[in-house]
Amino acid sequence: MRIKVDFDLCESNGLCEAMAPDVFELDDDDFLQLHTEQTTADNIDAVNQAVAACPRAAISLVEDDES
Repeated sequence: MRIKVDFDLCESNGLCEAMAPDVFELDDDDFLQLHTEQTTADNIDAVNQAVAACPRAAISLVEDDES
């Protein structure tokens, strides 16, 4: 699964970073950065929590062959 972020919807409120800091990070200008677009066995639970917690539904998971 691949992590997809709609940056037009993202408010950079940091809930995703709080849930999955190894994947999501707000930079010094409060813009969301992804450390990886790929989910792993180690991060999938935290990424799912971040997807569910996003107030703007800006984060989604897609199959690797989807865009």
